[in-house]
Amino acid sequence: MKRIVIGVVGAMLLVGLFSFTWLGGDNSFEISRNLNIFTTLFRELNTHYVDEISSEELIGDGIDAMLKSLDPYAAYISESDIEDYRTATTGEYGGIGAIVGKRKKANTVIMPYIGYPAHSAGLKIGDEILEIDHQNLEGKSSTEISELLKGQPGSEIVLTVKRYGKDKPFDVTLTRSKITIDNVMFYGMYDETTGFIKLTDFTTDAGSEVKNALDSLKRAGATKIILDLRDNPGGLLDEAVKVANVFVEQGKEVVNTKGKMASWNKTYTTPYATADNEIPLAVLTSRATASAAEIVSGVVQDYDRGVLVGTRTFGKGLVQATRPLPYNAQLKITTAKYYIPSGRCIQAIDYSHKNEDGSVAKIPDSLKVAFKTSKGRTVYDGGGIEPDVQVSPQKFSNLLYNMVSQNLIFDYATEYAFSHEEIASPRAFKLTDEEYEEFKGWVNGKEFNLSSQMDDAIKALEEMAKKEKYYDGMKPAIEKLKTKVTTLKDNYLTTFKDDIKFMLEEEIVSRFYFHRGMLEASLDHDPAVTEAAKILADTQSYSKILNQ
Repeated sequence: MKRIVIGVVGAMLLVGLFSFTWLGGDNSFEISRNLNIFTTLFRELNTHYVDEISSEELIGDGIDAMLKSLDPYAAYISESDIEDYRTATTGEYGGIGAIVGKRKKANTVIMPYIGYPAHSAGLKIGDEILEIDHQNLEGKSSTEISELLKGQPGSEIVLTVKRYGKDKPFDVTLTRSKITIDNVMFYGMYDETTGFIKLTDFTTDAGSEVKNALDSLKRAGATKIILDLRDNPGGLLDEAVKVANVFVEQGKEVVNTKGKMASWNKTYTTPYATADNEIPLAVLTSRATASAAEIVSGVVQDYDRGVLVGTRTFGKGLVQATRPLPYNAQLKITTAKYYIPSGRCIQAIDYSHKNEDGSVAKIPDSLKVAFKTSKGRTVYDGGGIEPDVQVSPQKFSNLLYNMVSQNLIFDYATEYAFSHEEIASPRAFKLTDEEYEEFKGWVNGKEFNLSSQMDDAIKALEEMAKKEKYYDGMKPAIEKLKTKVTTLKDNYLTTFKDDIKFMLEEEIVSRFYFHRGMLEASLDHDPAVTEAAKILADTQSYSKILNQ
C-alpha cells in the first residue's frame, strides 16, 4: 500500500514538474530542479529511514511548512477539513446550534443559538455535557467534542447533561439541523432616534441582513445609524461590496484587486440601488476589525459617508482564493491585494520581505503614502484604517479579569438564573445593592486567587533583593507593601463594585436573553457606542469631522 501512495505522490510531482516546461520564464528550470530534488528526497526517506513513517503526515508537514513561509492566510485544506472551511465561509453547518467550551475542564454549554435544537430542547448556559451518544467525553479536546456534536441535519444525538440544581445527570435527545449563523447578531434602538447594528461576520447574506436591519430600524424611528464592525474578522469580498452598497449609491467603486495574474485585476462597484446614502452613519472599529470589515470601513471613510469611531483596524489588505487540488482537497492562497476608493492599500505587514529569523515587520511610517478622501481629507495606506475619532476600548482591572478567568462571574450567573424565573429587559436589568452584598458573601465562600501583576512585581522585587544581597535592608518596606496590597484586595469587591456589577449583570442577562441580550445590555456601558451616539446627535460636530 505504501508503495502505491509513493507512486501516486511521485506521479503527481512529476506531472507538476513537466507542466512547468510550457510556462516559460526564467525560473522554470529552477522549479523543475527543486521538484525533482523533493521527489527523490521523499523516496529516499521512505525507503531508508530507520523507522516506519507516515507518508500522508510527512507530505502534509512539508506542505504546511511551505505555505507558512508565505503568509498566515495561505493554507492547505484536506478533504477531511472541507466541511469546516465551508462553515467558515458560508456560516452553515449541521449540528445542535450551541457554543460548547471548557469551564473548569468541564465541557460546558456557553451559548445556545435561539431557535435551534439546543435552545428548543431546553439546554441552558452552564449545563455540563458528560456524554455524547453515551460516549464518555473525559480527556477529549474541544475540537473533538465539536466534531461529535456535528452531523447530518435530521440525525439524532443524545446528550447526557449535568445541570446546576439537579441531583442527577439526565439525557436530552436532539435532532440536528442545518445551522445558519447570522451575520447581524443583534440590531435595535440605542435611543429614540439612533439605531444600532452589530455585524459580526461577512458570510453569505451579510449584505441583505444589514439592509433588513436598517429598514427595520428606520421603521422604528431611527434617523441615525451606528454600524458596529469591532472584532469582525471579515469574510467574503462580494458581501463586503453588498454591505457597502447599503450606504453607498449604485455604481460607486468599492474595491479593486491587483495580483500577479491579469485575471485577478478586478474592480468591484456597488451593483444595486442604495438602501440609504444620506442617513448619518457612525462605524465602530477595533484592532480586530479586519479584511472585508476594513473594506467597508475604508469605503465609508474614503467617500466621507460617515464617521469612524474606535481604534485603528488590523490592516489586512490581501485577497484569498481557493484552488482545486487532487482528491477533493483545496489550496487557499493569497492571489492579490485590494485597494479601496482613495487608492490606498491598508495592508499593514510586509510578508514579502522577511528578517533572517523569519519574522516580518509592519510597513514603516516613512514608506506610507498619503491619499485623499472625496472631500479632501488626508488618509494613509499601509497601516489599517485610522478612525476619525479615537476611543480606546474599556479597560478593567487585572483582578476583575481573574474573577472572569476563574469562572466566578459565570458560575454566579448560573446560580442566580436557577433561583429567578425571569428578570427585567436586558438594558433595564440591574442588580440591587442587597443582591451585590449576597454576591460578595458568595465569593468569600469560594476558593479564589486574587493574584495580580502587583503580586508578581512584589515577588520579583523580593527575589531580586535576595539575589543582590540587600534583602535585609529592604525587608520592612517589602512587608509594608505586601500588607498594603492585601488591604486593597480585601476592599476589592467594594472598590470595583461598578465594574463587577456590570460584568455580573451582562452575564446574568445572557441566561435569559442569550447573545443578543448580552449585546443589548452592554450598550449603555460601551464608551465607543456612547461617543458615536454623541457625535451623531450633534449635527455640527458630525459635519465638521467629515469636512475638516
